[in-house]
Amino acid sequence: MNLRQLEHLLAVADTASFSRAAERLHITQPALSRSIQMLEEDLGARLIDRMGKRNELTPLGEAVAARARHLVDEAEELRRSVAWLRQGSGGSIRVGLGSGPGAMLMAPFLVHVAQRHPEVCVSITRGSIQLQLQQLRQRQLDALVIDMRSVVPAADLLIEEVAAMRGGFICRAGHPLLAQARGGGVPFEVLARYPLASTPLADEVAQILVQHYGPAADPQQAVRLRCEEIDSLIDTVRQSDAVFFGVVAAARQGIKAGALAELAVVPRLDIRAHFAIVTLTGRTESPSMGLFRRFVAERLRD
Repeated sequence: MNLRQLEHLLAVADTASFSRAAERLHITQPALSRSIQMLEEDLGARLIDRMGKRNELTPLGEAVAARARHLVDEAEELRRSVAWLRQGSGGSIRVGLGSGPGAMLMAPFLVHVAQRHPEVCVSITRGSIQLQLQQLRQRQLDALVIDMRSVVPAADLLIEEVAAMRGGFICRAGHPLLAQARGGGVPFEVLARYPLASTPLADEVAQILVQHYGPAADPQQAVRLRCEEIDSLIDTVRQSDAVFFGVVAAARQGIKAGALAELAVVPRLDIRAHFAIVTLTGRTESPSMGLFRRFVAERLRD
């Protein structure tokens, strides 16, 4: 029994197909079949039930695969650590960013690395939380920075809160509602006459809005412009009478430039987005993850 045979077993387990597993492993199907057969002979038991085009692990095969996955993951971590030591560099950073962190971190971090750490390789992805969690668990990503409310705690995930950032309503500097807000704020029912723009909101946030402003604030009905990309929403608000609801700091550059303004809504809403760095429990981090963590802590603040 060797590590390569265990990797072959896991490929068949993941794909339920010798042909697809062989294609993923870049070997021939006969070579894969011989490898699995040798593993079964070594262990003295059948690990895979071959049923036509579909293949399923036997109960013993499932137990072996569970142990094998741990061994294969540990071996990959060892290879990564040795590669970093041999390169003598910071290695690479592969991160996934949620909509809020993406708007505040992506471009600034790429510039930061290009200017100060050109030896570091950086890969940043955006997408749904479900897809990014899958990529993290498949070790295609090293870490995620996302809203804590959007991830379900699990034994294999290490969730570390890094920032609690204030939420609010943002509009363009010349918006008609700003004049009405000078008297102390505009009621939500008045704001609702204009398109409300937001990223998909967690159920907890939706409940807070409804409790605070009533049923009319339910995001399912109130949010007319919905998008995963905050930058696109902010651009829309800058060029129209739409109002953005989300992390105020995501619009800080526009506010500083005088193009955007925070809109006071009554009753006043005190809500915060809780952002976290999510990694796999027990996984070895590259030396460069330290600089990424420091950058996140510096940038994600009001």
